[in-house]
Amino acid sequence: EEWFVNNGKSHLKTGFIVLLIGLIFSYLIYRYDLKKDLYVLTLGLLSFGGIAMIISGLMQKAKNFKSGFITIMNDFQTMPKVMKQLAWVQFFSWFALFSMWIYMTPAVTEHIYATTDTTSEAYNTGANQVGEMFANYNIIAALVAFMLPVLARKTNRKFTHFLALLAGGLGLISIFFIQNPTVLNLEWLPMIGVGIAWASILSIPYAMLSGSLPASKMGYFMGVFNFFIVIPQLVAASILGFLVSKFFNNEPVYALIVGGVSMIIAGVLSLRVDDNMPA
Repeated sequence: EEWFVNNGKSHLKTGFIVLLIGLIFSYLIYRYDLKKDLYVLTLGLLSFGGIAMIISGLMQKAKNFKSGFITIMNDFQTMPKVMKQLAWVQFFSWFALFSMWIYMTPAVTEHIYATTDTTSEAYNTGANQVGEMFANYNIIAALVAFMLPVLARKTNRKFTHFLALLAGGLGLISIFFIQNPTVLNLEWLPMIGVGIAWASILSIPYAMLSGSLPASKMGYFMGVFNFFIVIPQLVAASILGFLVSKFFNNEPVYALIVGGVSMIIAGVLSLRVDDNMPA
């Protein structure tokens, strides 16, 4: 009981700080008329996250220990070390993917085809090529999925994941340098790296995580782990538009570069994961 009471005090303190930060930044967004998308981050994540911690703190101080809500909040706090390490890998990986899904079409049509007119032939040609690109990275992922375990056995899982994410990051960044949008140059070459990364993201983190979790909580922690897919989606939706408009002169191709860098960061972080299980 003493641990829960002390933990409740900690949650209260942290919750008030996070809530205050969220409200301050929300005011600044309103005061300086910044992009409303940022409210998703300041109100949606920070402020409501702070409120959740405050509620958790009050319930634990009141010795209400058996609530499912308290269990979830405390399990976030006491996640296994490998899960915490992989959470950062997942965050930057999925942030990159969401940047691609949101900005690939405007990036290709504006940067390569030099048009924002959605009724023009050039725009529709670019948009159609993006559709082909998305299909192609899934084809690559299906093929690579059979090769990743072989590489993992020759090296290890975290190094394999690093190589895959590095390839994906470079694939996204390479779109900035494409001037001749042929089927090979645009629809296939960048997507080879993205497809390799996609295949790895859908498998290797879960393989590394499963070996570090208690069997009794395997399903629960796997569910919690998926929060680190949702959170980067919210962050990407809230800040990428702001970055593109304020720092990148409304050129969406730079969102792909940010995504590529994010994926490379995820790859580097994967090398820090304590994965000692056989591949």
